Amino acid sequence: MDTKERFLPIGTVVMLKGGEVPVMITSYCVYGTKDKEKIYDYGSCHYPQGILNPEIVHAFNHDKIDKVLYKGYETEDSKRLSKILNEGLKKYKEQKEDA
Repeated sequence: MDTKERFLPIGTVVMLKGGEVPVMITSYCVYGTKDKEKIYDYGSCHYPQGILNPEIVHAFNHDKIDKVLYKGYETEDSKRLSKILNEGLKKYKEQKEDA
C-alpha cells in the first residue's frame, strides 16, 4: 500500500519505523505531548489496546510510517477532508518559514 498518501483515514493501523507495536490513527494535526509548539500529522493509540490514557497523545508524522497494516474506512467525505488538511498543512508550513 502506498504510504506516500498523506492523511490516511481514521482507524488506519500502521507500523512506525523502528516501532514494536502497531498504532491506530485516531486524529489529525495534533500537538505533541512534549513539544506543544509542534503540530504532527497524526495522533494515535496502540493497537489493539486503544486509548488507555486520554491525556497522552502518541503523535507522529506521515514520514515515520514504515508499513500500512490496515487502511481505515474511506468515504468521499474523508477524501475531501484529506485534501483540506493537505492544503492547510502547506499554508501552515509556508507561514512558519516566513516567520
